[in-house]
Amino acid sequence: MDQQLTLPRDFFFGAAMSGPQTEGGWNVGGKLENLWDTWSNQDIDAFYNRVGSYVGNNFMTRYKEDLAILKDLGLNSYRTSIQWSRLLDQDGNINPEGAAWYHELFRASREAGLEVFVNLYHFDMPTYLFRRGGWENREVCEAYANYAYQAFCEFGKEIRCWFTFNEPIVEPENRYWHPIWYPQHTSFQEACTVQYNISVAHALAVAKYCQAVEEGRMLPDARIGMICNFSPSYTKENPTPADLEALRMNDGLTNRWWLDLVTKGHLPQDVIDTLVELGIKLPIRPYDDAVLAAGVVDWIGCNYYQPSRVQAPSKSHDEHGNPLFAEPYIWPNRVMNESRGWEIYPKGIYDFGMKCKAEYPDLEWFVSENGIGIEREYLNRDPETRQVQDDYRVEFVRDHLSWVARAIQDGANCVGYHYWGLIDNWSWANAFKNRYGFVEVDLMENYERRPKKSAAWLKQVATTHVIS
Repeated sequence: MDQQLTLPRDFFFGAAMSGPQTEGGWNVGGKLENLWDTWSNQDIDAFYNRVGSYVGNNFMTRYKEDLAILKDLGLNSYRTSIQWSRLLDQDGNINPEGAAWYHELFRASREAGLEVFVNLYHFDMPTYLFRRGGWENREVCEAYANYAYQAFCEFGKEIRCWFTFNEPIVEPENRYWHPIWYPQHTSFQEACTVQYNISVAHALAVAKYCQAVEEGRMLPDARIGMICNFSPSYTKENPTPADLEALRMNDGLTNRWWLDLVTKGHLPQDVIDTLVELGIKLPIRPYDDAVLAAGVVDWIGCNYYQPSRVQAPSKSHDEHGNPLFAEPYIWPNRVMNESRGWEIYPKGIYDFGMKCKAEYPDLEWFVSENGIGIEREYLNRDPETRQVQDDYRVEFVRDHLSWVARAIQDGANCVGYHYWGLIDNWSWANAFKNRYGFVEVDLMENYERRPKKSAAWLKQVATTHVIS
């Protein structure tokens, strides 16, 4: 890898976070329960060290301090999410207390010199809507479109960069196909229904955004996008036809599905055809072609943590009767983050950039999440300074940024980078098990913030754009 690679001067640096993982205040200010609150209340033992959704990392109390940290580290932007369950009441109208919090956050961010990118949905459906069927119910897609329009109207003169969904593939997989998140279903049919309806909900929200633009409710340079966890798909060096078929469907369901939607306004027909052949019934309605056509966006975010390596499955169905398209392929040369169980493969972000250049050449994108989570990171603390010594984080980010720079040199249309979890945050059922931050959150000291060793390196790179 080249030394002293540089990034363009107009390349932006920032941080990524989400409302449900940072804000806290789960039941104050008129906020409704979301699914994470419900799961925490019903089964707190499902969460690492019994740390549920309640406090996040106490951002609602410490937001001014956190914004100052971001600015001091040389960052110029950050992405967070509005919580549907905080902004609207159960009748779908604005909750004044929830709106006031976001207005204050956006005001304080402007004062700190930070641009806020706003995502509208980060796995945090209001529980009352889930009980009406959630994403399996088309009416909930309409409710989401109303929520999006309310947000555009309320904050359209404050926020320039909007996103409809974060990682829309994850909820179908983790809630409905694999029994990982509440309510831990095991139905691929349900997962496909949810994935299709989320696609519809995205398109409906983009249509509402366009309506708000036409009505003069948005800033003149406003933009709409989607944030996806794109994992470049690979198979064996000498693949069989069955391996290549596994590669096609894995890439089709997780990557091309969303890339085609946001650039072409339709879903990949070869994937739809395969699902239909397998007896999967998508909830397609008349005129859905026109609905999905509205889903084209201005740009996208790419969350990148690991590649996806697959091979032909050894059987056609799993133990629940769901079709199997692929099985994991263990690359002999892989390097692992043992804490998270994820392969570390920085070149994957370059390969994604080249895929976009070749197949979606007009699509502008940025790295919307990238980071490394380490378990029991406190064991690396310097006994005198109490500072976490995380040279592995510097290595991880340096290697990924180097491949981003290489991709830009080779024609990738990548315009920025947001690090996930710049300040340690709560991470779903894993809670604070794996720490991602350049800044530590000390749970034993009232959520005190404390820069790790890596923070000084990040500041140097963010301010100079030299990857050292």
